Amino acid sequence: MLIVVSPAKKLDWTEREVATTAPRMAEQAAILAERAKELPAAELKRLMRISDRLAALNAERFRTWDRDPAPGEVRPAAWAFAGDTYQGLEMATLDDPGREFADAHLRILSGLYGVLRPRDAIQPYRLEMGSRLATDRGRDLYAFWGTRIARALADDAAAAGTGVLLNCASQEYFGAVDDGALGLRVITPRFLDEKRGEAKVIAFHAKRARGAMARFVCENRITDPEGLRDFDAGGYAYAPDLSQPDAPAFFRSEAAAATAAAA
Repeated sequence: MLIVVSPAKKLDWTEREVATTAPRMAEQAAILAERAKELPAAELKRLMRISDRLAALNAERFRTWDRDPAPGEVRPAAWAFAGDTYQGLEMATLDDPGREFADAHLRILSGLYGVLRPRDAIQPYRLEMGSRLATDRGRDLYAFWGTRIARALADDAAAAGTGVLLNCASQEYFGAVDDGALGLRVITPRFLDEKRGEAKVIAFHAKRARGAMARFVCENRITDPEGLRDFDAGGYAYAPDLSQPDAPAFFRSEAAAATAAAA
């Protein structure tokens, strides 16, 4: 399986002793960075619905964005992102075989870089896929990327010898993957928590669970979708009654959540 996850708004810029690779869509990223560089902080604030402080920070990031960054200015993507998904992924503690599997099977969807491999060297940025950053290709990033992301994923799946994509990304990011150009079977898991006796998707927990599932696949080198049913991280368990074809559900009771939190 090829696995896709979303990036994170939060970054961890700690230096890592990890050999990096060059992002394969660097020229496309440069086009977007140059376009974003033209925008004042106030426009970035409106575009991404962020605070004045974050708008100023990201205006400076785009102002200093470099087509050929020095090694000290970049970090490996899967280590640099630090949101809920990456707390579940815990790339820094994945063993070497798991990391090697991730190199071939894990991809990060990015508003700026398109598709990233785990070790791809990124510069600090914030540019959500849903941002309406207008370019010559259209009014937003979905128009900018067109079929490019889907075609890159299809190529990576072919290189990995799989016809299956495990979608652990958000709707915002997976919306940039053109179905027709992808040509893969897509499996999108759902993670539900018990809340007042009902099974509900709680965004905070679901994000972390998506990262944990990506780790589970890499850690166990899973290639058969049936193997996903064994996922039990954080107290979740496969729930056949809540599942649909290519949408396996994983449920966690309040008691299981409490036990996981205490562990």
